[in-house]
Amino acid sequence: MGAGIAHAFLVAGAHVTVVERDADAAAAARTRVTDAVATSVARGTTHEASDVIEARLESVTEVSAFADAGLVIEAVPEELALKIDALTRVEAVLGEDAVLASNTSSISIDELATVLARPSRFLGMHYFNPVPASTLVELVRGTATDPVLVDDARLWVEGIGKTPIVVTDAPGFASSRLGVAIGLEAIRMLEEGVASAEDIDTAMVLGYKHPVGPLKTTDLVGLDVRLGIAEYLASQLGPRFEPPALLRRLVAEGKLGRKTGEGFYDWTAQ
Repeated sequence: MGAGIAHAFLVAGAHVTVVERDADAAAAARTRVTDAVATSVARGTTHEASDVIEARLESVTEVSAFADAGLVIEAVPEELALKIDALTRVEAVLGEDAVLASNTSSISIDELATVLARPSRFLGMHYFNPVPASTLVELVRGTATDPVLVDDARLWVEGIGKTPIVVTDAPGFASSRLGVAIGLEAIRMLEEGVASAEDIDTAMVLGYKHPVGPLKTTDLVGLDVRLGIAEYLASQLGPRFEPPALLRRLVAEGKLGRKTGEGFYDWTAQ
């Protein structure tokens, strides 16, 4: 997700700094971003040369690199403790007028804001996977978020060629709450033998015009990520979001979707 967000801002003309946990991760992140840039150039979706775009990219390991940033978007895994650690470390080096955002897909923006010194300069900016192909960004307005900041964020999202929607802070916001509900029901149907994964997905693609079916989407997002979101929503909204046993079993077996080569689909040949 972080690489996709970086790519979106780069091809829109921004200078982008990616901060990763160590040198190997920083190098890998740069490669992911530059590969995406090369794809954009090859497809003609950007009119700048790759080397011109890549000159605006820096990939490092220290949050101090954000000292002069106007906007920082946190995109660490969907774990509360990790996000709190990342957000507090980043905020400590930012200027007072800088904006801090979280790409969380389910964790409360108000809960995250409680650990920040400047909650009025904080909001949710939830991007969708894969970022280059997705045209939606969900802006999540916390109780303390400055309304002017939300207006500015709309303009930033439109500036990178995407469409913003604005939601108030609530468990799962709008997109994750609906998407996870469909995804969990699709997993239950597969678990019960109602239909194959392919046929369940085809039903949603052809019958409801979804670009990708819910089971393939879960593979793309990561079964572990979807499990974490479902567990959080179940704790906040009740048993209708309780993860199916099949989802828990596949995660326990390390079958996390595309990133491990197997989930509801076999990705090893793709």
